[in-house]
Parts: sequence; C-alpha cells; structure tokens
Amino acid sequence: MILKTVKNAEDAVSDISNGAMLMMGGFGLSGIPENCIAALLKKEVQDLTIVSNNAGVDDFGIGLFLQKRMVKKMISSYVGENDEFERQLLSGELEVELVPQGTLAERIRAGGAGIPAFFTPAGVGTEVAMGKEIREFNGKLYLLETGLTADFALVKAWKGDTAGNLIFKGTARNFNPMMATAGKITIAEVEELVPLGSLDPNEIHTPGIYVQRIFQGEKYEKRIEQRTVTTG
Repeated sequence: MILKTVKNAEDAVSDISNGAMLMMGGFGLSGIPENCIAALLKKEVQDLTIVSNNAGVDDFGIGLFLQKRMVKKMISSYVGENDEFERQLLSGELEVELVPQGTLAERIRAGGAGIPAFFTPAGVGTEVAMGKEIREFNGKLYLLETGLTADFALVKAWKGDTAGNLIFKGTARNFNPMMATAGKITIAEVEELVPLGSLDPNEIHTPGIYVQRIFQGEKYEKRIEQRTVTTG
C-alpha cells in the first residue's frame, strides 16, 4: 500500500501555482481546509479559479484569498456573507459563476464519476439557463449542466490514515467527499492521522484511492459563521 503522507500544509500545496483551478471543501465555515488556506496565503498564488459552496467571510476562509486579490473566478452557490466578494463582483474585478446549490453538488459528483454532462430542471426559466441547452423530457423542461473537475481538490476530514482513507464528522461531511473524487490531485488535511488498518472499513466515507496527499492539520479555529442563541 502506497503511503500518501506529507509533512505539513506547505509541502502539500507546494506545486499549486498561478492560474490553478481549486475545489475547496466546506459548507459555510464548517469543514474548510484551514491549514491549506493558510499555506496558500503564504505562497500568494494568483489568478485562482475556486469552486466552493461559499466565499467564506471577510476575515476567514476563502475571504482571505479575496482580500489579497488571489482569486480570478469563483464558482459558488452562496456568497452572501462576504462584503469584499460583493465589492469585487460589482466593480468587475472578480468573475463569478453562481450555481444553484444542488446543481453545484451534482456537477462536482458528475465530474468525479466521469460524467461529462447531465440534465436538471433547476434553473429553467431563470438567468441560470442563459446560453444552455434546454430539452423536454416527459413533458418537463430540463437544462444541460456540465460536470466539474479541478487541478486540485483541498478537503478537510476528521480522521484519516496514511493511505488516504477519510472519515468526516458531522456537518463537515458536506462538499468534501464529492470534491475528493473530482480533483486531479486531492489533498486531505485531517484532525487525526492514524496508521493504516486503524479505521473500520465500514466507517470510511472516502476511500484512499481518491486521495494523493494527506497530512495532520493543527490549530483549527472552527469558527461559527452565524451564531444564534436563545435567551433563558
């Protein structure tokens, strides 16, 4: 069995260069690859195309890339928590492709499964359908969407082994598993890295065949995007 461990985030992202297309796991601020983000900020790579459900917030997550003008294009679903994203979009500094959330998930899943395109009813009759093929099936209109792949997929898991098998915990099991299948090179950071054979095969969410590099992360902030509490 090939061992896929690398020393740290800096080693893991060392060959990500200007113009790369990245998939970045997470939902809001849950399950984002915090260590890989920090390492890429140090490299200050430019002209990135990023596929992510969201754009982070102004001072955390992908929002930090936007502050440093590292992103050329965002392919996302929900972007409402980031003022800098809004500013760059309205000023024309940032190219944006907004995708319905379910369609985004299916485009990534399709890309990972080798499916080049599929038809979906989501977006028919809206701006999402502009320029796309529309066909009728069983009396209902569907539009053609293409599968998505990326040069690198950066994912964050709770636990993984040295062969790249991954287990996600709670809400972090969001876009991470499907993105892991759709990257030409998938980099996984985990909270706990264990020896091969330590994980119950029945509990593995992403088999190691999809993962090329894995390392144990550190200092996870796990920030809450919107904290809502009730009064006693």
